[in-house]
Amino acid sequence: MGKQIIAIMYDFDRTLATEDMQNFGFIKDMGLTPEQFWKKTQEFCSNYDVDKILGYMYMMIKTAKEKGIALTREYLYSTGKLIKFYDGVTTWFKRINEYASNRGLIVEHYLITSGNKEIIEGTSIAKEFKQIFGCEYLYDEDTKLAYWPKTMINYTQKTQYVFRISKGAITDNDDKKVNEKTVHRRIKYENMIYLGDGLTDVPGMIVVKQNEGHSIAVYPKGMRDKVSSLFEDGRVDYIAKADYSINGELEKIVHLIIDSISIRTQLDSRQEKTKASL
Repeated sequence: MGKQIIAIMYDFDRTLATEDMQNFGFIKDMGLTPEQFWKKTQEFCSNYDVDKILGYMYMMIKTAKEKGIALTREYLYSTGKLIKFYDGVTTWFKRINEYASNRGLIVEHYLITSGNKEIIEGTSIAKEFKQIFGCEYLYDEDTKLAYWPKTMINYTQKTQYVFRISKGAITDNDDKKVNEKTVHRRIKYENMIYLGDGLTDVPGMIVVKQNEGHSIAVYPKGMRDKVSSLFEDGRVDYIAKADYSINGELEKIVHLIIDSISIRTQLDSRQEKTKASL
């Protein structure tokens, strides 16, 4: 039996990044404040009964065109370099990988976000993820401008990626593998950890929790009330401040989860050896 794999799945906006990813570069380049852009987006969605995620993707195209800014993949990528993360995020992945490796386990990090995949790909942490699942545009072959959503992930659609990761069907067009019955999953549900920051992550966190995995809701300093109800309602297993620093509460929780998976793996191995000897 090979090493057990742990999948840690993350939301992005206000889970790893301190604000919505568009706030750092894109919206400023449009000459707007975040409040103005998101208000325009909300009004558009309300007026035309549009899904909020499709709504913001449309408004990004519309606003960029109005301002004379070329909404290309390269432009979105460049705005990713401006994103600010919570304390400890940039060193978090290496530390967690090493901790798990010392216990005979492998960690894979996955991002599941309703934000722009292209922006995330421009960040310093993009390389840390085995796969980034996010909203993405199609681009005109001649002008290179974004013109249509290639992939859109709203809040409930995040749940499909939990199943995809478990089965190893991590490409969006792999419908066969994700739907067929699987006896041996690549990653067990109980080896999954989901980190999110609020109600938009609840469907994914509940799926993981109900399948014996672990869900953690994070919150900015001084805003514990933002997620306390998620714990009280049994939607998450733990809540912690969005601080990824060494010896922080979040790191301690994840270390304990990794320890528990290591112990369970050793016990399962011992049990298999006993069966084989009978």
